[in-house]
Amino acid sequence: MAVDPPEQVREGLVEWAHQAVTDWSTWSARPQRPQRAPRVLKPEAVHLTLCFLGSRPVGEIPALGAVVEALAEGAAELLVGAPLWLPPRRPHALAVEIRDRSGRLNGLQAGLSATLSHVSGWEPERRRFRPHITLVRMRTGSVPALDGERPLLPATPQLRFTPESVVLYRSMPGPGGSTYDPLATCALGPTPA
Repeated sequence: MAVDPPEQVREGLVEWAHQAVTDWSTWSARPQRPQRAPRVLKPEAVHLTLCFLGSRPVGEIPALGAVVEALAEGAAELLVGAPLWLPPRRPHALAVEIRDRSGRLNGLQAGLSATLSHVSGWEPERRRFRPHITLVRMRTGSVPALDGERPLLPATPQLRFTPESVVLYRSMPGPGGSTYDPLATCALGPTPA
């Protein structure tokens, strides 16, 4: 389950990601090995994951879709924050944090997790929800060195958006990265005053 930033936000984030990996050869923890450049996600693959469901039985899709369609609460404006290496100790991805001053995104995620767990038996992650958007996937040899300083990254763009819908996606892995097929979408209602 995810929310999609508007197209112009996705494109701005991908442009930033391309700038960030321009000098990726300095990132390697083992420069003597052959390196493969990190992979910047395509704009259409950029989204903010609320709940990662993993592999679920096909028979659950209608119930999961009904959960998405039952959402009605609005979301507040979200802000793009600082870059994040995920996971922090041995990063496999470069992301940007998403800030929610209102706390409504956390509420939406918590409600969605509880409902999905109830209707499908899916187990929510134990770690706290950390809103972010992944933009770059690391490949063997492109992981930033852990000893010493991390590579300098350009400042993240000052972007903001208000989520308009929640989407249930099916992820289809492929040689150029995953593609995401929407299975159900729910427009978020207006933000309560």
